[in-house]
Amino acid sequence: MQREFSDVNLVDLKRAAFRLTSATDDVDDSYRHLTATTFGCLFETSSASSRYLRSLAFSDVSEEGSPGKSKSAGTLQNIQEHTMTTEDEKQAEYNKKKANFITRTLWTFVMIGGFFAALFMGHVYVLVIITAIQIISFKEVIAIANVPSRARDLRSTKSLNWYWLATTMYFLYGESVVYYLKHIVLVDKVLLPLATHHRFISFVLYVFGFVFFVGSLKTSHLRFQFSQFAWTHIALFLIVVQAHFIMNNVLEGLVWFFLPAALVITNDIFAYICGITFGRTQLIKLSPKKTVEGFVGAWVMTVLFGIVLTNLLLRSKYFICPATNLGANIFSGLDCEPNPVFIPRTYSTPRLFFLPPNYTLSVTMSPMQIHTFFWSTFASLIAPFGGFFASGLKRTFKIKDFGDSIPGHGGMTDRMDCQFIMGFFAYIYYHTFIAFKRSSATHVLELAIMELTTDEQLEVIKGVVKYLSNQGIVKSDAPGALDKLLTDNLVAQT
Repeated sequence: MQREFSDVNLVDLKRAAFRLTSATDDVDDSYRHLTATTFGCLFETSSASSRYLRSLAFSDVSEEGSPGKSKSAGTLQNIQEHTMTTEDEKQAEYNKKKANFITRTLWTFVMIGGFFAALFMGHVYVLVIITAIQIISFKEVIAIANVPSRARDLRSTKSLNWYWLATTMYFLYGESVVYYLKHIVLVDKVLLPLATHHRFISFVLYVFGFVFFVGSLKTSHLRFQFSQFAWTHIALFLIVVQAHFIMNNVLEGLVWFFLPAALVITNDIFAYICGITFGRTQLIKLSPKKTVEGFVGAWVMTVLFGIVLTNLLLRSKYFICPATNLGANIFSGLDCEPNPVFIPRTYSTPRLFFLPPNYTLSVTMSPMQIHTFFWSTFASLIAPFGGFFASGLKRTFKIKDFGDSIPGHGGMTDRMDCQFIMGFFAYIYYHTFIAFKRSSATHVLELAIMELTTDEQLEVIKGVVKYLSNQGIVKSDAPGALDKLLTDNLVAQT
Protein backbone atom coordinates (compact mmCIF):
# COMPACT_ATOMS: atom_id res chain seq x y z
CA MET A 1 0.00 0.00 0.00
CA GLN A 2 2.84 2.34 0.89
CA ARG A 3 4.62 1.45 -2.36
CA GLU A 4 1.51 2.32 -4.38
CA PHE A 5 1.17 5.63 -2.54
CA SER A 6 4.78 6.53 -3.33
CA ASP A 7 4.36 5.49 -6.94
CA VAL A 8 1.22 7.61 -7.29
CA ASN A 9 2.98 10.64 -5.76
CA LEU A 10 5.88 10.15 -8.12
CA VAL A 11 3.50 9.89 -11.06
CA ASP A 12 1.64 13.03 -9.97
CA LEU A 13 4.91 14.95 -9.76
CA LYS A 14 5.92 13.75 -13.18
CA ARG A 15 2.51 14.63 -14.59
CA ALA A 16 2.85 18.18 -13.12
CA ALA A 17 6.28 18.53 -14.68
CA PHE A 18 4.84 17.35 -18.00
CA ARG A 19 2.08 19.95 -17.91
CA LEU A 20 4.58 22.68 -17.05
CA THR A 21 6.94 21.75 -19.84
CA SER A 22 4.15 21.21 -22.36
CA ALA A 23 2.97 24.75 -21.67
CA THR A 24 6.38 26.24 -22.40
CA ASP A 25 7.86 24.01 -25.11
CA ASP A 26 7.37 24.80 -28.73
CA VAL A 27 5.09 21.95 -29.87
CA ASP A 28 2.10 22.17 -32.11
CA ASP A 29 -1.45 22.47 -30.74
CA SER A 30 -2.65 19.18 -32.12
CA TYR A 31 0.01 17.20 -30.28
CA ARG A 32 -0.88 18.97 -27.03
CA HIS A 33 -4.55 18.17 -27.47
CA LEU A 34 -3.88 14.53 -28.31
CA THR A 35 -1.57 14.10 -25.34
CA ALA A 36 -4.03 15.67 -22.92
CA THR A 37 -6.90 13.48 -24.19
CA THR A 38 -4.89 10.30 -24.07
CA PHE A 39 -3.65 10.82 -20.53
CA GLY A 40 -7.10 11.86 -19.40
CA CYS A 41 -8.41 8.45 -20.51
CA LEU A 42 -5.51 6.60 -19.01
CA PHE A 43 -6.40 7.91 -15.56
CA GLU A 44 -9.57 5.90 -15.63
CA THR A 45 -7.74 2.57 -16.08
CA SER A 46 -6.31 0.47 -13.31
CA SER A 47 -3.58 1.84 -11.14
CA ALA A 48 -1.06 -0.71 -12.41
CA SER A 49 -1.77 0.14 -16.03
CA SER A 50 -1.67 3.80 -15.21
CA ARG A 51 1.73 3.46 -13.57
CA TYR A 52 3.00 1.47 -16.54
CA LEU A 53 1.78 3.92 -19.16
CA ARG A 54 2.96 6.92 -17.19
CA SER A 55 6.34 5.28 -16.73
CA LEU A 56 6.55 4.93 -20.50
CA ALA A 57 5.64 8.55 -20.97
CA PHE A 58 7.87 10.12 -18.29
CA SER A 59 10.64 7.64 -17.56
CA ASP A 60 14.18 8.96 -17.73
CA VAL A 61 15.09 5.83 -19.74
CA SER A 62 12.60 6.56 -22.53
CA GLU A 63 13.80 5.99 -26.02
CA GLU A 64 15.56 8.82 -27.75
CA GLY A 65 13.12 11.04 -29.53
CA SER A 66 10.16 10.00 -27.39
CA PRO A 67 7.86 12.70 -25.96
CA GLY A 68 8.96 11.90 -22.42
CA LYS A 69 12.62 12.44 -23.17
CA SER A 70 12.01 15.63 -25.11
CA LYS A 71 9.90 17.06 -22.25
CA SER A 72 12.52 16.20 -19.65
CA ALA A 73 15.21 17.68 -21.82
CA GLY A 74 13.07 20.78 -22.26
CA THR A 75 12.69 21.16 -18.50
CA LEU A 76 16.44 20.88 -17.95
CA GLN A 77 17.03 23.32 -20.77
CA ASN A 78 14.66 25.86 -19.18
CA ILE A 79 16.48 25.53 -15.85
CA GLN A 80 19.82 25.97 -17.57
CA GLU A 81 18.54 28.99 -19.49
CA HIS A 82 17.26 30.54 -16.24
CA THR A 83 20.64 29.95 -14.58
CA MET A 84 22.42 31.44 -17.56
CA THR A 85 20.08 34.43 -17.50
CA THR A 86 20.90 35.10 -13.83
CA GLU A 87 24.60 34.81 -14.51
CA ASP A 88 24.27 37.14 -17.50
CA GLU A 89 22.48 39.69 -15.34
CA LYS A 90 25.22 39.51 -12.72
CA GLN A 91 27.87 39.87 -15.39
CA ALA A 92 26.04 42.82 -16.93
CA GLU A 93 25.72 44.48 -13.50
CA TYR A 94 29.44 43.94 -12.88
CA ASN A 95 30.35 45.39 -16.28
CA LYS A 96 28.12 48.40 -15.58
CA LYS A 97 29.77 49.09 -12.21
CA LYS A 98 33.20 48.61 -13.74
CA ALA A 99 32.45 51.04 -16.57
CA ASN A 100 31.03 53.59 -14.10
CA PHE A 101 34.13 53.28 -11.90
CA ILE A 102 36.44 53.81 -14.88
CA THR A 103 34.41 56.81 -16.06
CA ARG A 104 34.28 58.31 -12.57
CA THR A 105 38.02 57.86 -12.06
CA LEU A 106 38.84 59.30 -15.47
CA TRP A 107 36.75 62.41 -14.94
CA THR A 108 38.15 62.83 -11.45
CA PHE A 109 41.63 63.17 -12.90
CA VAL A 110 40.29 65.44 -15.66
CA MET A 111 38.75 67.79 -13.07
CA ILE A 112 41.86 67.77 -10.89
CA GLY A 113 44.09 68.44 -13.89
CA GLY A 114 41.85 71.21 -15.21
CA PHE A 115 41.63 72.83 -11.78
CA PHE A 116 45.38 72.99 -11.22
CA ALA A 117 46.03 74.01 -14.82
CA ALA A 118 43.71 77.02 -14.42
CA LEU A 119 45.21 77.77 -11.01
CA PHE A 120 48.74 77.94 -12.39
CA MET A 121 47.77 79.78 -15.59
CA GLY A 122 46.39 82.78 -13.75
CA HIS A 123 43.43 84.52 -12.15
CA VAL A 124 41.47 85.01 -15.37
CA TYR A 125 41.31 81.28 -16.06
CA VAL A 126 40.08 80.58 -12.54
CA LEU A 127 37.38 83.22 -12.99
CA VAL A 128 36.30 81.57 -16.25
CA ILE A 129 35.93 78.21 -14.48
CA ILE A 130 33.89 79.76 -11.66
CA THR A 131 31.63 81.45 -14.23
CA ALA A 132 31.06 78.15 -16.04
CA ILE A 133 30.31 76.39 -12.74
CA GLN A 134 27.70 78.92 -11.66
CA ILE A 135 25.94 78.88 -15.04
CA ILE A 136 25.79 75.06 -15.14
CA SER A 137 24.67 74.86 -11.50
CA PHE A 138 21.96 77.45 -12.09
CA LYS A 139 20.72 75.47 -15.08
CA GLU A 140 20.54 72.25 -13.05
CA VAL A 141 18.71 73.79 -10.11
CA ILE A 142 16.18 75.54 -12.35
CA ALA A 143 15.55 72.34 -14.33
CA ILE A 144 14.43 70.23 -11.34
CA ALA A 145 11.47 72.54 -10.64
CA ASN A 146 10.43 72.86 -14.27
CA VAL A 147 7.20 71.30 -15.54
CA PRO A 148 7.72 70.51 -19.25
CA SER A 149 4.03 70.54 -20.20
CA ARG A 150 3.48 74.00 -18.75
CA ALA A 151 6.83 75.25 -19.97
CA ARG A 152 5.74 74.49 -23.52
CA ASP A 153 2.65 76.62 -23.01
CA LEU A 154 4.71 79.44 -21.48
CA ARG A 155 7.69 79.91 -23.76
CA SER A 156 8.70 83.10 -21.99
CA THR A 157 9.36 81.35 -18.65
CA LYS A 158 12.64 79.75 -19.67
CA SER A 159 13.84 82.90 -21.44
CA LEU A 160 12.98 85.00 -18.41
CA ASN A 161 14.99 82.70 -16.13
CA TRP A 162 18.09 83.26 -18.24
CA TYR A 163 17.38 86.99 -18.33
CA TRP A 164 17.39 87.08 -14.52
CA LEU A 165 20.71 85.25 -14.55
CA ALA A 166 22.27 87.65 -17.06
CA THR A 167 21.05 90.71 -15.16
CA THR A 168 22.34 89.40 -11.83
CA MET A 169 25.72 88.49 -13.31
CA TYR A 170 26.01 91.93 -14.93
CA PHE A 171 25.38 93.63 -11.60
CA LEU A 172 27.71 91.40 -9.55
CA TYR A 173 30.51 91.27 -12.11
CA GLY A 174 30.31 95.04 -12.54
CA GLU A 175 30.62 95.56 -8.80
CA SER A 176 33.78 93.44 -8.73
CA VAL A 177 35.30 95.16 -11.77
CA VAL A 178 34.65 98.65 -10.41
CA TYR A 179 36.05 97.75 -6.99
CA TYR A 180 39.14 95.75 -7.95
CA LEU A 181 40.00 97.30 -11.33
CA LYS A 182 39.11 100.92 -10.66
CA HIS A 183 42.58 102.04 -11.73
CA ILE A 184 41.66 100.85 -15.24
CA VAL A 185 37.95 101.60 -15.39
CA LEU A 186 37.94 105.08 -13.88
CA VAL A 187 40.52 106.50 -16.29
CA ASP A 188 38.85 105.17 -19.44
CA LYS A 189 36.54 107.56 -21.27
CA VAL A 190 34.13 104.82 -22.38
CA LEU A 191 34.05 102.75 -19.20
CA LEU A 192 33.83 105.65 -16.77
CA PRO A 193 30.09 106.42 -17.40
CA LEU A 194 29.26 102.71 -17.09
CA ALA A 195 31.19 102.52 -13.82
CA THR A 196 29.68 105.63 -12.25
CA HIS A 197 26.11 104.63 -13.19
CA HIS A 198 26.54 100.87 -12.86
CA ARG A 199 24.01 100.27 -10.10
CA PHE A 200 21.34 102.39 -11.74
CA ILE A 201 21.80 100.54 -15.05
CA SER A 202 21.51 97.20 -13.23
CA PHE A 203 18.33 98.31 -11.49
CA VAL A 204 16.77 99.41 -14.79
CA LEU A 205 17.58 96.03 -16.33
CA TYR A 206 15.91 94.25 -13.42
CA VAL A 207 12.82 96.48 -13.67
CA PHE A 208 12.47 95.61 -17.37
CA GLY A 209 12.45 91.91 -16.47
CA PHE A 210 9.98 92.45 -13.66
CA VAL A 211 7.55 94.36 -15.90
CA PHE A 212 7.85 91.68 -18.58
CA PHE A 213 7.10 88.98 -16.01
CA VAL A 214 3.97 90.72 -14.75
CA GLY A 215 2.81 91.33 -18.32
CA SER A 216 3.21 87.63 -19.20
CA LEU A 217 1.07 86.32 -16.32
CA LYS A 218 -1.81 84.05 -17.34
CA THR A 219 -4.72 83.25 -15.05
CA SER A 220 -4.56 79.53 -15.84
CA HIS A 221 -0.84 79.29 -14.91
CA LEU A 222 -0.45 81.76 -12.04
CA ARG A 223 0.71 79.22 -9.47
CA PHE A 224 3.33 77.80 -11.83
CA GLN A 225 4.61 81.22 -12.93
CA PHE A 226 4.96 82.59 -9.40
CA SER A 227 6.63 79.38 -8.19
CA GLN A 228 9.13 79.70 -11.06
CA PHE A 229 9.72 83.36 -10.16
CA ALA A 230 10.43 82.46 -6.52
CA TRP A 231 12.51 79.40 -7.39
CA THR A 232 14.65 81.38 -9.82
CA HIS A 233 15.44 84.06 -7.24
CA ILE A 234 16.32 81.42 -4.65
CA ALA A 235 18.69 79.82 -7.16
CA LEU A 236 20.23 83.22 -7.93
CA PHE A 237 20.93 83.80 -4.25
CA LEU A 238 22.21 80.31 -3.39
CA ILE A 239 24.40 79.94 -6.48
CA VAL A 240 25.17 83.16 -8.37
CA VAL A 241 25.50 85.49 -5.39
CA GLN A 242 27.69 83.08 -3.43
CA ALA A 243 29.80 82.39 -6.55
CA HIS A 244 30.29 86.17 -6.81
CA PHE A 245 31.96 86.20 -3.39
CA ILE A 246 34.20 83.32 -4.45
CA MET A 247 35.30 85.39 -7.46
CA ASN A 248 36.11 88.27 -5.12
CA ASN A 249 38.26 85.87 -3.11
CA VAL A 250 40.24 85.11 -6.29
CA LEU A 251 40.88 88.81 -6.89
CA GLU A 252 41.95 89.32 -3.27
CA GLY A 253 44.53 86.56 -3.70
CA LEU A 254 44.46 82.96 -4.87
CA VAL A 255 45.09 81.69 -1.36
CA TRP A 256 41.63 82.91 -0.30
CA PHE A 257 40.12 80.79 -3.08
CA PHE A 258 42.34 77.72 -3.08
CA LEU A 259 42.61 77.14 0.67
CA PRO A 260 38.82 76.98 1.38
CA ALA A 261 38.23 74.74 -1.66
CA ALA A 262 41.06 72.40 -0.61
CA LEU A 263 39.74 72.18 2.96
CA VAL A 264 36.27 71.12 1.78
CA ILE A 265 37.71 68.48 -0.56
CA THR A 266 40.03 67.15 2.16
CA ASN A 267 37.21 66.96 4.67
CA ASP A 268 35.06 65.02 2.20
CA ILE A 269 37.84 62.50 1.58
CA PHE A 270 38.65 61.91 5.25
CA ALA A 271 34.97 61.73 6.19
CA TYR A 272 34.67 58.80 3.81
CA ILE A 273 37.88 57.13 5.03
CA CYS A 274 37.08 57.55 8.74
CA GLY A 275 33.47 56.55 8.17
CA ILE A 276 34.22 53.21 6.53
CA THR A 277 37.07 52.52 8.98
CA PHE A 278 35.39 53.00 12.37
CA GLY A 279 32.04 54.66 11.69
CA ARG A 280 29.13 53.24 13.70
CA THR A 281 26.72 55.99 14.75
CA GLN A 282 24.49 57.58 12.11
CA LEU A 283 24.88 61.35 11.91
CA ILE A 284 21.79 62.53 10.04
CA LYS A 285 18.87 60.77 8.38
CA LEU A 286 19.13 62.79 5.18
CA SER A 287 22.48 61.08 4.50
CA PRO A 288 22.31 57.59 6.04
CA LYS A 289 25.96 56.80 5.24
CA LYS A 290 27.30 59.76 7.23
CA THR A 291 28.54 58.79 10.70
CA VAL A 292 29.47 60.76 13.80
CA GLU A 293 32.86 59.05 13.94
CA GLY A 294 33.61 59.98 10.33
CA PHE A 295 32.40 63.52 10.96
CA VAL A 296 34.71 64.07 13.95
CA GLY A 297 37.64 62.17 12.45
CA ALA A 298 37.48 64.25 9.29
CA TRP A 299 37.52 67.44 11.39
CA VAL A 300 40.79 66.46 13.10
CA MET A 301 42.47 65.45 9.85
CA THR A 302 41.26 68.59 8.03
CA VAL A 303 42.72 70.84 10.74
CA LEU A 304 46.11 69.12 10.47
CA PHE A 305 46.06 69.23 6.67
CA GLY A 306 45.01 72.90 6.65
CA ILE A 307 47.91 73.99 8.87
CA VAL A 308 50.42 72.15 6.68
CA LEU A 309 48.92 73.52 3.43
CA THR A 310 48.90 77.08 4.78
CA ASN A 311 52.57 76.77 5.68
CA LEU A 312 53.30 75.88 2.05
CA LEU A 313 51.10 78.54 0.43
CA LEU A 314 52.38 81.51 2.43
CA ARG A 315 55.83 80.96 0.88
CA SER A 316 54.54 81.92 -2.59
CA LYS A 317 53.65 85.53 -3.38
CA TYR A 318 51.74 84.27 -6.41
CA PHE A 319 49.12 82.91 -4.00
CA ILE A 320 49.14 85.55 -1.25
CA CYS A 321 49.25 88.72 -3.39
CA PRO A 322 46.11 90.41 -4.75
CA ALA A 323 45.40 90.24 -8.49
CA THR A 324 47.05 93.53 -9.44
CA ASN A 325 48.15 91.99 -12.74
CA LEU A 326 45.58 89.74 -14.42
CA GLY A 327 48.23 88.49 -16.84
CA ALA A 328 50.33 86.94 -14.08
CA ASN A 329 50.84 83.18 -13.82
CA ILE A 330 52.77 80.74 -11.65
CA PHE A 331 55.96 81.36 -13.63
CA SER A 332 55.87 85.16 -13.74
CA GLY A 333 54.53 85.46 -10.20
CA LEU A 334 53.33 88.57 -8.38
CA ASP A 335 55.01 91.08 -6.10
CA CYS A 336 53.43 92.90 -3.20
CA GLU A 337 53.79 93.76 0.44
CA PRO A 338 52.52 90.64 2.24
CA ASN A 339 49.54 90.87 4.51
CA PRO A 340 50.71 90.79 8.15
CA VAL A 341 48.89 87.50 8.73
CA PHE A 342 51.46 85.77 6.50
CA ILE A 343 54.48 87.04 8.45
CA PRO A 344 55.63 84.56 11.14
CA ARG A 345 55.74 85.81 14.70
CA THR A 346 56.63 84.29 18.05
CA TYR A 347 53.91 83.64 20.62
CA SER A 348 55.04 83.20 24.23
CA THR A 349 53.16 82.17 27.31
CA PRO A 350 53.21 84.38 30.40
CA ARG A 351 55.36 83.39 33.34
CA LEU A 352 53.64 80.59 35.16
CA PHE A 353 54.15 79.84 38.83
CA PHE A 354 54.79 76.15 38.26
CA LEU A 355 57.60 76.82 35.75
CA PRO A 356 61.19 77.68 36.59
CA PRO A 357 62.02 81.43 36.90
CA ASN A 358 62.37 83.32 33.63
CA TYR A 359 61.11 80.27 31.74
CA THR A 360 58.32 80.57 29.18
CA LEU A 361 56.95 78.43 26.42
CA SER A 362 57.01 79.92 22.93
CA VAL A 363 56.10 78.91 19.42
CA THR A 364 56.78 80.65 16.12
CA MET A 365 54.08 80.57 13.47
CA SER A 366 52.16 82.86 11.17
CA PRO A 367 48.79 84.22 12.34
CA MET A 368 47.24 82.73 9.20
CA GLN A 369 47.79 79.24 10.60
CA ILE A 370 45.61 80.21 13.55
CA HIS A 371 42.95 81.49 11.18
CA THR A 372 43.23 78.21 9.26
CA PHE A 373 42.11 76.33 12.37
CA PHE A 374 38.79 78.20 12.30
CA TRP A 375 38.49 77.75 8.53
CA SER A 376 39.11 74.01 8.88
CA THR A 377 36.53 73.83 11.65
CA PHE A 378 33.94 75.55 9.48
CA ALA A 379 34.79 73.32 6.50
CA SER A 380 34.36 70.23 8.70
CA LEU A 381 31.41 71.06 10.94
CA ILE A 382 29.31 73.58 9.00
CA ALA A 383 30.03 73.29 5.28
CA PRO A 384 28.82 69.63 5.11
CA PHE A 385 25.34 70.91 5.94
CA GLY A 386 25.35 72.49 2.50
CA GLY A 387 25.56 68.93 1.20
CA PHE A 388 22.80 67.81 3.57
CA PHE A 389 20.65 70.67 2.31
CA ALA A 390 21.22 69.52 -1.26
CA SER A 391 20.35 65.93 -0.26
CA GLY A 392 17.08 67.10 1.24
CA LEU A 393 16.32 69.09 -1.89
CA LYS A 394 16.93 66.04 -4.09
CA ARG A 395 14.69 63.92 -1.87
CA THR A 396 11.96 66.54 -2.18
CA PHE A 397 11.99 66.25 -5.98
CA LYS A 398 12.71 62.47 -5.89
CA ILE A 399 15.90 62.64 -7.94
CA LYS A 400 19.27 60.98 -7.40
CA ASP A 401 21.46 63.72 -8.88
CA PHE A 402 20.95 67.30 -9.98
CA GLY A 403 22.04 66.36 -13.49
CA ASP A 404 24.65 64.55 -15.52
CA SER A 405 27.04 67.41 -16.31
CA ILE A 406 30.04 65.42 -15.05
CA PRO A 407 30.06 61.79 -16.29
CA GLY A 408 30.24 59.38 -13.37
CA HIS A 409 29.75 62.14 -10.79
CA GLY A 410 26.25 63.43 -11.47
CA GLY A 411 25.60 67.14 -11.77
CA MET A 412 27.84 70.11 -11.15
CA THR A 413 25.71 71.10 -8.16
CA ASP A 414 26.34 67.69 -6.56
CA ARG A 415 30.04 68.51 -6.44
CA MET A 416 29.73 72.18 -5.47
CA ASP A 417 27.03 72.10 -2.78
CA CYS A 418 29.54 72.58 0.07
CA GLN A 419 31.90 74.86 -1.86
CA PHE A 420 29.40 77.71 -2.27
CA ILE A 421 28.79 78.22 1.45
CA MET A 422 32.48 77.73 2.24
CA GLY A 423 33.52 80.39 -0.28
CA PHE A 424 30.92 82.79 1.13
CA PHE A 425 32.26 82.20 4.66
CA ALA A 426 35.86 82.75 3.50
CA TYR A 427 34.89 86.13 2.01
CA ILE A 428 33.08 87.32 5.15
CA TYR A 429 35.84 86.05 7.47
CA TYR A 430 38.58 87.63 5.38
CA HIS A 431 37.01 91.09 5.30
CA THR A 432 36.12 90.90 9.01
CA PHE A 433 39.34 89.59 10.58
CA ILE A 434 42.14 89.51 7.99
CA ALA A 435 41.84 92.26 5.37
CA PHE A 436 44.65 94.79 5.59
CA LYS A 437 42.89 98.09 6.13
CA ARG A 438 44.90 100.75 4.32
CA SER A 439 44.10 103.40 1.72
CA SER A 440 45.53 102.60 -1.69
CA ALA A 441 46.24 104.70 -4.76
CA THR A 442 43.22 103.20 -6.49
CA HIS A 443 41.01 104.08 -3.53
CA VAL A 444 42.23 107.69 -3.51
CA LEU A 445 41.80 107.88 -7.27
CA GLU A 446 38.24 106.60 -6.92
CA LEU A 447 37.44 109.26 -4.34
CA ALA A 448 38.97 112.02 -6.47
CA ILE A 449 37.01 111.02 -9.57
CA MET A 450 33.71 110.08 -7.97
CA GLU A 451 33.37 112.73 -5.26
CA LEU A 452 35.39 115.83 -6.30
CA THR A 453 34.60 118.52 -8.82
CA THR A 454 36.98 119.38 -11.66
CA ASP A 455 38.41 122.40 -9.81
CA GLU A 456 38.94 120.27 -6.68
CA GLN A 457 40.69 117.60 -8.73
CA LEU A 458 43.07 120.22 -10.15
CA GLU A 459 43.81 121.48 -6.65
CA VAL A 460 44.67 117.94 -5.55
CA ILE A 461 47.07 117.54 -8.48
CA LYS A 462 48.80 120.84 -7.75
CA GLY A 463 49.05 120.02 -4.06
CA VAL A 464 50.59 116.61 -4.70
CA VAL A 465 53.19 118.07 -7.11
CA LYS A 466 54.06 120.81 -4.62
CA TYR A 467 54.52 118.21 -1.86
CA LEU A 468 56.80 116.13 -4.09
CA SER A 469 58.83 119.24 -4.91
CA ASN A 470 59.30 120.09 -1.23
CA GLN A 471 60.46 116.52 -0.58
CA GLY A 472 63.04 116.78 -3.37
CA ILE A 473 61.42 114.03 -5.39
CA VAL A 474 60.74 116.32 -8.38
CA LYS A 475 62.50 119.52 -9.47
CA SER A 476 61.71 122.74 -7.65
CA ASP A 477 60.27 124.37 -10.77
CA ALA A 478 57.79 121.49 -11.31
CA PRO A 479 54.83 123.24 -9.58
CA GLY A 480 55.23 126.34 -11.78
CA ALA A 481 55.60 124.24 -14.91
CA LEU A 482 52.47 122.28 -13.97
CA ASP A 483 50.48 125.50 -13.39
CA LYS A 484 51.55 126.83 -16.80
CA LEU A 485 50.74 123.49 -18.45
CA LEU A 486 47.27 123.30 -16.94
CA THR A 487 46.52 126.96 -17.71
CA ASP A 488 47.57 126.62 -21.35
CA ASN A 489 45.54 123.45 -21.80
CA LEU A 490 42.45 124.85 -20.12
CA VAL A 491 42.65 127.99 -22.28
CA ALA A 492 43.05 125.81 -25.36
CA GLN A 493 39.93 123.84 -24.38
CA THR A 494 37.84 126.97 -23.85
